[in-house]
Amino acid sequence: MTSPGSPIPEWIKVKALRLEGFEDVKYILRSLGLSTVCEEARCPNIYECWNDATATFMLLGETCTRSCRFCSVKTSNPRGWVDPSEPYKVAMAIQYLGLDYAVLTMFCRDDLADGGASHMARAVAEIKRRSPSTIVELLLCDMGGKREAIEIVVNSGAEVLGHNIETVRRLTPIVRDMRASYERSLEVLRSFKEIARIKGRKILTKSSIILGFGESFEEVLETLRDLREAEVDIVTIGQYLRPTSSPRNIPVARYVPPEDFEKLRVEAYRLGFRYVASGPLVRSSYRASEAYAKAILKSL
Repeated sequence: MTSPGSPIPEWIKVKALRLEGFEDVKYILRSLGLSTVCEEARCPNIYECWNDATATFMLLGETCTRSCRFCSVKTSNPRGWVDPSEPYKVAMAIQYLGLDYAVLTMFCRDDLADGGASHMARAVAEIKRRSPSTIVELLLCDMGGKREAIEIVVNSGAEVLGHNIETVRRLTPIVRDMRASYERSLEVLRSFKEIARIKGRKILTKSSIILGFGESFEEVLETLRDLREAEVDIVTIGQYLRPTSSPRNIPVARYVPPEDFEKLRVEAYRLGFRYVASGPLVRSSYRASEAYAKAILKSL
């Protein structure tokens, strides 16, 4: 058991090695002027993933229109700005890296009528044109819960659609921006599958829970049950690490030990998830292609 203010436990420390694959990915991203959530969100797995030529591409800018208390990303109003060449540049990077699996994510863009859905769909189309066999995962904001925006991403051709619920119901108003809600997140996830069935498409859906805000074990189980009721296939569970000492960022209430993550992994599989990644360093897109492959195998 750990308490607020405790030193970071050994089980969540990462040895940061700059390896050959890391530099290759970094060079391609910089040459095309692209950003990744790996850098912006200060992901602890960046060296491991980039060394394997895997990155989560961040579209629609480096700022967010919301201000969640677990996040270090800058908040601003881009006033409708988008880079029309971005879908092309992302597709080029994926082609150069020879990726079999690509993850595209975004920050919230409440300034756009469709929340950025059409821009993400254009990126998927460009990737499929250049690299037809590449599997695409979209990790999306709630797009204001707009049905027409959700239809756009369902019809985009992406094989996996993700939206993170982030925390338990009780803590959502404390941890997330006031424009986000627990129920809306569940409704977005439900709608992914509902619209896909109507359109005759088969997709996998995915969500993520962060621990360490002061939630109870039972509250996490309740969230897992809610996600399964929304037909979510893949879930990731990880530890919150405070990105800055700013008053904006909520302090860590507890460093959750590995054995608790293992208990949650077992419970999540018992509830029927097709794939579960649960551990202190797990993040939304960590080993995403492995999650997809295992989920597919379970569906056969």
